[in-house]
This record gives sequence, C-alpha cells and structure tokens, in this order.
Amino acid sequence: MQPASVSHQASRRTALRLLALLGFTALAGKVQAAAPGWPEQAFQQKTDDDALKLLYGKPMEVSDKVTLDVPEIAENGAVVPVSVSTTLPNVTRITILVPENPSALAASYKLADGAMPSVGCRLKMAKTSNVVAVVESDGRLYSASKEVKVTLGGCGG
Repeated sequence: MQPASVSHQASRRTALRLLALLGFTALAGKVQAAAPGWPEQAFQQKTDDDALKLLYGKPMEVSDKVTLDVPEIAENGAVVPVSVSTTLPNVTRITILVPENPSALAASYKLADGAMPSVGCRLKMAKTSNVVAVVESDGRLYSASKEVKVTLGGCGG
C-alpha cells in the first residue's frame, strides 16, 4: 500500500497535467483566431504564380539587393536551410516559394516597421527545385532564386 501523501502527489500531478493541457489547447485556439489576414488560400495554391497573385497581386522584378542563401545540394529534403536578407529600405514582407512542392508557398513573413529585413527557416522540399525569395519594399516586389538539388545521400544526383 502506498502512503496517502504519495497517492495525493500522483493525483495532483495528473490534475496539473490536465490543467496545463487545457490551457495550451485554449491558447492555441486564441492564437489561431487572433491571426487576422492569415493568407490561408495562398498557402493552398499549387503554383507560385497563383500564390503570388493572392498575396500581392502585382509583378516582381529580379534584384541583386535580395540575398538568398540556400545549399546547392540538400542531402535531406526534409530540412533544407534557407535564409533571405536584403538591403532594400522599408521592407514589409518576405516570402519564400518552392515551385516544385505540392504547395508552392513555403513561408511568408510580415515585418514590423523598423524590423531587420532578414529571415531564416528550414523548409521541406519534395524534389529538386528553384527556391524563390520575394521581398516587398516600398510597395514593389523584388526577387532572387536559386536551384537546390535534393538528393539521397547528397551525391549530386
């Protein structure tokens, strides 16, 4: 038989775990509901052109002021490191697309006024594809792209 204090501690732990789980569930619901302007339809698009139309509705131009850092060869397509930065002024959004993925839009970041125009993440890539970075600056769109070869074992195939 267990002493009463041990049994009481076990049930207290269980109750605290349930309360924490309920709190996280409620918080998750509030975070999702508190995301007005979330571009859900853009993330569902199959092509990069369709995703860009929904996000921006305007053309983009290639710029050497957008820096896209991705590996030439990704040994593991499940975790491809990507970083985007720019020297352009007044950046309001940075978007990353992978046209050959089932959903082309991989990430889109809205930046606060005065934020450093630089983002980094890890993407899942289904297969070899270009990665496209789009930067919105002063109401115009600028881009850079690079091909990433997704291989098994990183042998350049």
